[in-house]
Amino acid sequence: MLNGVTMKINVDDYIINTLKEDITSEDVSTNAVMPENKTGTAQLICKQSGILCGLDVFTRTFKLLDENSCFETEYKDGDKIEKGTVIGVIRGDIKAILSGERTALNYLQRMSGIATMTREYAAELEGYKTTLLDTRKTTPNMRPFEKHAVKVGGGTNHRYNLSDGVLLKDNHIGAAGSITNAIKMAKAYAPFVRKIEIETETLEQVEEAINAGADIIMLDNMDNETMKKAVEMIDGRAQTECSGNVTKERLKEIAEIGVDFVSCGALTHSAPILDFSLKNLKPME
Repeated sequence: MLNGVTMKINVDDYIINTLKEDITSEDVSTNAVMPENKTGTAQLICKQSGILCGLDVFTRTFKLLDENSCFETEYKDGDKIEKGTVIGVIRGDIKAILSGERTALNYLQRMSGIATMTREYAAELEGYKTTLLDTRKTTPNMRPFEKHAVKVGGGTNHRYNLSDGVLLKDNHIGAAGSITNAIKMAKAYAPFVRKIEIETETLEQVEEAINAGADIIMLDNMDNETMKKAVEMIDGRAQTECSGNVTKERLKEIAEIGVDFVSCGALTHSAPILDFSLKNLKPME
């Protein structure tokens, strides 16, 4: 849950910047019809069935505009929701409700869409040892929200950013001159507590990565037959991650090969939104 201190330290700036994007000087429409402050309520209604995610961010958006606002609901992130359900009621300054509506819904729709897609993908791996991972293929300035949504959906976060772990990809290998050099240099530079992961595309590269002492070997864009041979070659001497061209339809096949992890960029770059509306706004008596 993105609550309390976590929200203030890591999330508020993102929400404020998004609100600034939507309100550069004033909300002309709202100020035209609401010249004075008045408390009101509106219902949050889901228009599609799926997995709910982002309620804290939804609520926080209105709090930043009106610290006295509150959102009343019996639901929580991770709950399965059905089309037409009233998720809850936002109560606060009508000006804040109107001005924050689109920003709050954008976060909720995006995060719920990712959580819904992740839940569908994770279900394909039930009963297997393979862990579903996300990637850094996130929407700019949406990473904390999208990474959180993957976790709510039942996936696991890969490294959060470039400071979070050593992952040597093809261009890093090119810069170092070889897989062996890249791993040697990373071991000399990175803290000893860091695992070193390296990307491979061929069985020859897999063998070099094993001999160089990689902790995790990424099997990138390999067909199933090649991947199976690679896992047999590694034989537990390093952890394995499948990456590239990962679809929901392939997940069971990949898991049966026995890889430890499977990373899927589609979870964050291709998930459709889950549609919500804020309806029935009315002033309180």
